[in-house]
Amino acid sequence: MGDTKQVHVTFHGVRGSTPCDGPTTDRYGGNTACVSVMVEGERPVLLDLGTGLRYFGQQFIAQQSTTLDAVALVSHLHWDHVQGLPFFAPMLRADSRIEIYGPIQEDGSSFQSAMESVIRPPTFPVTMDTFPGKFEFHDVADNEFSIGNFRIMSRLVPHIGPTLGYRIEFGDVSIAYIPDHQQPYDGSFSLADGVRDLAQDVDLLIHDSQYTEIEFAARYNWGHCTTDFATAIANTCGARKVALFHHDPERTDDQLDKVSQCSRVGDTEVFVAKEGVTILL
Repeated sequence: MGDTKQVHVTFHGVRGSTPCDGPTTDRYGGNTACVSVMVEGERPVLLDLGTGLRYFGQQFIAQQSTTLDAVALVSHLHWDHVQGLPFFAPMLRADSRIEIYGPIQEDGSSFQSAMESVIRPPTFPVTMDTFPGKFEFHDVADNEFSIGNFRIMSRLVPHIGPTLGYRIEFGDVSIAYIPDHQQPYDGSFSLADGVRDLAQDVDLLIHDSQYTEIEFAARYNWGHCTTDFATAIANTCGARKVALFHHDPERTDDQLDKVSQCSRVGDTEVFVAKEGVTILL
């Protein structure tokens, strides 16, 4: 029998490339990639550390009487996926801790050293070791590991630079997180083996859907994919739900409303990820 506890998946940031603000993006939100996976009695699991992380931190402080002890699964080091970390208020408390998993770099250097090279002068006024909270880093590539009762799979996926997707399982519930994914140039919709490992038969697939077909034709080698490719992966792999994610910063709420009119592809339920929304699994 599977665990009966509910898994809460909350979108704190759903944009790609850069945060955006204004009346045309208010409803779906303008923060960059950050998703939390919460189960009662388990450590919070954070998927990426974009600007949405700041708001997760504010909510955690407001709602929790305990200090933070969390895990972050980081896909890669592009700014939109790590920019929230220096503004994560719980790490201003000495009794807070965050354990961060991320990809080994192409030159063989550690994920920790790469992160430390980003959060330091002159690009940021202080270094990571000046934060009162404790950071712990782990290098991963194609791996499987456990965090409490969560079972985690990481796989390298096609993008620009070392990039991971993750599969998170708790009891009978499974979630795949593939926020940046290079669609094949040749129109084949072929899948890397690692992507199939992550997405096969999941309850929820959170997937890059940054471009329209016209945009992809002009930006085919920028590391992202179309809505059609995202939904094709979900349908091919038997995902029960797919959250279209990593919206282009130019994409307006009205345009995303039109995308959301597609509620099903084959046996897969389709929805557009929206900041502040929680999915119960």
